[in-house]
Amino acid sequence: TICDHDVPTTNLTLFGREFGLPVFTAPIGALPMHYSDAYDDFAYNDILIPSAVENGSMSFTGDGVDPEIMKRSVAAMNKVGGVGVPTIKPWNVEAVMEKLDILNENNIFAAAMDIDGAGLPFLKAMNPNAGSKTVAELREIISYARMPFIIKGIMTVRGAEKAVEAGAKGIVVSNHGGRVLGQTRATADVLPEIAKAVKGQCVIMVDGGIRSGVDVFKALALGADAVLIGRPFVPAVYGGEAEGAKLLFEKYKAELIDTMTMCGAQKLSDICADMVYQEK
Repeated sequence: TICDHDVPTTNLTLFGREFGLPVFTAPIGALPMHYSDAYDDFAYNDILIPSAVENGSMSFTGDGVDPEIMKRSVAAMNKVGGVGVPTIKPWNVEAVMEKLDILNENNIFAAAMDIDGAGLPFLKAMNPNAGSKTVAELREIISYARMPFIIKGIMTVRGAEKAVEAGAKGIVVSNHGGRVLGQTRATADVLPEIAKAVKGQCVIMVDGGIRSGVDVFKALALGADAVLIGRPFVPAVYGGEAEGAKLLFEKYKAELIDTMTMCGAQKLSDICADMVYQEK
């Protein structure tokens, strides 16, 4: 706290666009099955996509067997200048290209693939080539996209290097696949080594267990450029719709500013590993 006393700024520039907060909403799908039938995927995204943009953020949206989910998300993004990141499951290459056709036609800000979804049973049942992707297949997909492409579900240095090799402009350190395997390291454990390997070659985001502005600060200190937060937005939207999401965004921003103030960070790029405790 021996530092300049200006209020810290939480602004982040990503792919040429400025955001007011390094917090984006993570893709959530099958809401009636996982939460309650008060909202379906369509209604949830219709609320959260514009609310995120209004609060200096943006939404990553989920994919599903129903192709209308992505089409409806794209329609909602079009109302806010195309800002958002539709996240495509690792279907076979032909199916992925069909979804990218929709995004290309609508000038969507960015696209993503949750590559760790390859372990899901309904994807394994598809034929041909559903599930895992080679670097060559990812390169073909990324080259086809007319917007920055993000690979979500990275948990190893080698996986991050392969994503960069394939042309990804961003990665999300996320362990969805760990729930399939039963055991895996936490994202906070692997984030520093991944950041050391590919920092500056792509944007690094992290998803998983981040629940406060203090957590956001710690993630940035460990090497992330931004974070994704998913589940807390479900009760926020279910309980208060757009106002509920707004309150949650404001909570994260206020907590992040408080933490930056106490650690002497005036801007996001000032946040470094020396500002968080790490066992040696």
